[in-house]
Amino acid sequence: MRPRSVAPNPPPGTSCARARDYARRVLAEQYAPPSLVADVLTVVSELVSNAVRHAGGVTGFRVTVRAGQVVVEVSDRSALLPHLGPPCPHTPGGFGWRVVKTLAPSTFVRSHRTGKTVVAALPTHTGRPPAP
Repeated sequence: MRPRSVAPNPPPGTSCARARDYARRVLAEQYAPPSLVADVLTVVSELVSNAVRHAGGVTGFRVTVRAGQVVVEVSDRSALLPHLGPPCPHTPGGFGWRVVKTLAPSTFVRSHRTGKTVVAALPTHTGRPPAP
């Protein structure tokens, strides 16, 4: 895949479905393998749904293809940082951040004046990273 950032990005307040459609288009232009597309769409779904559910909605969204990685950035209005809670198989939810960190192990959060941006970098190689 060739390094490239695709514009324009979806507008703030985007939904999970719209964000996935956008990511799918970016990856199709790069001829990304199906397994990478599936992983990126999972990360997009988790980050966007968490921003909507817990952080007042999406204020920014971007998917960038770089050498060796696909970077997903989701911004929201909350200063609260995501965290890994203890696994509770009998409680619904609470697995999204663990999934994101498994698929994109170099994920980090950038805090800013208006909230935060979660930056998840997925490697483009075919092997999956080990679980955290």
